[in-house]
Amino acid sequence: MLTLADMAKELNRPAVYLRGLQSRFEFPVRKGATYGDNELAILRTVIHLRTLGISEDAILKLWALEKKLLQLLNVDTTGSPTWFLDACGQTKNRKRRLLLTNFDLGMALTRKKIQPGLNFGERKKELFAGKEMGEDALRVLDLYLEQRNRILRDLAAELPNVHDAARLSGDLLRSNPG
Repeated sequence: MLTLADMAKELNRPAVYLRGLQSRFEFPVRKGATYGDNELAILRTVIHLRTLGISEDAILKLWALEKKLLQLLNVDTTGSPTWFLDACGQTKNRKRRLLLTNFDLGMALTRKKIQPGLNFGERKKELFAGKEMGEDALRVLDLYLEQRNRILRDLAAELPNVHDAARLSGDLLRSNPG
């Protein structure tokens, strides 16, 4: 288990910055050494995306779509307050995982392959079905894929600058030791 101070040190960011991220992304805020590696992983992912020039608004939009998609697929089977973070940090089968939560949908992420009636757990019956209320997993998946692909395009465009910056920082550090 980690404290906020542990995560701040690991991520090289002030604790107040991490608290701000927790607040804006509606991550659980705890006291003491009660954070798991999954919570560190999601903060690391957000910080890396921000470092690579992805706007916080774009990440927040993707986060909201991922959570909505997971809710529509009834992924919350554990009752855990961090159910949407439980897969963060997983790296196997990356093509089948959502970008931020790393939840594995069990198939490549395309609209054609997802089963609209997919249900990862039993839930109490609602008065109206989500589709009747205007919520549809395929619609949310389409929005998610658009946003994810936009972010991936931005990352690909920024990658040459990242390589150049890394090379420059290496050159500067080698020529100015200490």
